[in-house]
Amino acid sequence: MKAYMGLTCKPGAYNEVLKNLLLGMFVDQRNLFLLFGPVDIFIQFPGLKSLDEFIEKWFNPVRMIGAEEDLITKTLSLVVITNGKQLNERPFAFVFLNTQPKNLENVRAALANMPEVLSADTVLGPYDVICSVKAKDHADLERTISKMQQVPGIERSLTSIVSPIGVLPDW
Repeated sequence: MKAYMGLTCKPGAYNEVLKNLLLGMFVDQRNLFLLFGPVDIFIQFPGLKSLDEFIEKWFNPVRMIGAEEDLITKTLSLVVITNGKQLNERPFAFVFLNTQPKNLENVRAALANMPEVLSADTVLGPYDVICSVKAKDHADLERTISKMQQVPGIERSLTSIVSPIGVLPDW
């Protein structure tokens, strides 16, 4: 089982939240993404045994990071129903898609077969499919997104570019 969490942080607080995730909760940096988009931090939780494990080990503790200072202002949880491939390289962006319900699995399968798509997961939440994609640059990403949007059954897409996570001197 796999799940995702998206965190929206109070302005200027994402570094403190990242510090807590990496050093306090020992989230593997390969599963942690700083995004330019509607969420600031996106976390992948692969290899879960159950939904209870996700809730107890990750969901409840993560949402309490910096609770006294309100460091996290909003959370987004997405539970994976159909797993895509495991990420073996850092994505350039994540694409969050909404589909026509009858076309959900056909859309996921079509996207998973594109060479630019590293992984395509069907999820429960405000989106239907989450894709991690590779690109050489912004123009390459634009071509990839245009190609993805040609898949029949896709109604909307939202793209968030992955930012490098810098290591701060005080870490």
